[in-house]
Amino acid sequence: MACQISEILQQTGTDPRWVDLEITENTAMDDADRSSVILSELKALGVRLSIDDFGTGYSSLSRLRRFPVDTLKIDRSFVSGMASDTETHEIVRIIIILAHTLGLKVVAEGIETEEQMEMLKRLGCEIGQGYLFSKPSDAATIERILAAKYVTQPSRPGRT
Repeated sequence: MACQISEILQQTGTDPRWVDLEITENTAMDDADRSSVILSELKALGVRLSIDDFGTGYSSLSRLRRFPVDTLKIDRSFVSGMASDTETHEIVRIIIILAHTLGLKVVAEGIETEEQMEMLKRLGCEIGQGYLFSKPSDAATIERILAAKYVTQPSRPGRT
């Protein structure tokens, strides 16, 4: 797999630092020893690695710390229930603490409300994704959204 990814990076001229590969928690843990080897090979290429749907599978914490990943992605099922269920809120809090303790970033999936976003910010979650920000879109739509939000307009005379 790492050979294929390396070949694709070379063919496209893509800087590996801009590539984030995601592996689901269940897939990573199905054969943790093999996953560890493959993830190490991918990491050596310079790509970023994320564990997706974290909390929904059967992670072994001792194995998780051996994986050379950069990010844990909190599954949307936890995010959607954290405002109404104190136990779910506590699970999200603990996942964030665990990730930070291991030196990992955290992405919360499925953010749909301002309340969820604010709760996650207070818990120290760095990155969020979900319908609150945008529905899934094609590349052209994303380019328009980013251009409208981040491309600065030339200043007009008399304006600063």
